[in-house]
Amino acid sequence: MPAPGPAQQPTTELDPRYSSALNPRPGASGVTATQWDEAQRRLGAAEIFWVSTVRPDGRLHVTPVIAAWHDGVLYFSTGRQEQKAKNLARDAHCALTTGANSLTEGFDLVVEGRARPVADPALLEEVIAAYEEQYGAHITSPEGTFHGIGDAFRRGDDVVYAVAPDTAYGFGRDNGIYSHTRWSF
Repeated sequence: MPAPGPAQQPTTELDPRYSSALNPRPGASGVTATQWDEAQRRLGAAEIFWVSTVRPDGRLHVTPVIAAWHDGVLYFSTGRQEQKAKNLARDAHCALTTGANSLTEGFDLVVEGRARPVADPALLEEVIAAYEEQYGAHITSPEGTFHGIGDAFRRGDDVVYAVAPDTAYGFGRDNGIYSHTRWSF
């Protein structure tokens, strides 16, 4: 699966239609696009993502997941019989979102791409390590909410998906100053 890595940089653009550049406020004249390195840092720090898939009848299915950002790809998992796995088997297009719930502060991210099952055992071990690094005791401690997830991945109980971004969006809010960045790969 071709995946953007550290060497591949997307084109980055600020969309002034949805940024304070179009409706300037005090302090908004310097609004610029968010750099991809900053977006990657935020993807690596996020704990909850929402994955959106499409049902066979065209209705959306949206559900929270944990995910790990590793080498330019976002990884998440689901049980083989869950609705999102059924949806992705039919249509691999999906979006993963993460962010904040404040109108005036925070940064939201949307990653659009195609979810591909991870079959390579060596890559799967890297993904497990990325999950353990990102979620720590939630995965590594016997008392952790997701303890044993790595073994579930190894046994194939859950499908691990890789989503290399086709397009990503960042929506920044800094004390009411807004930015909308698009990254195209």
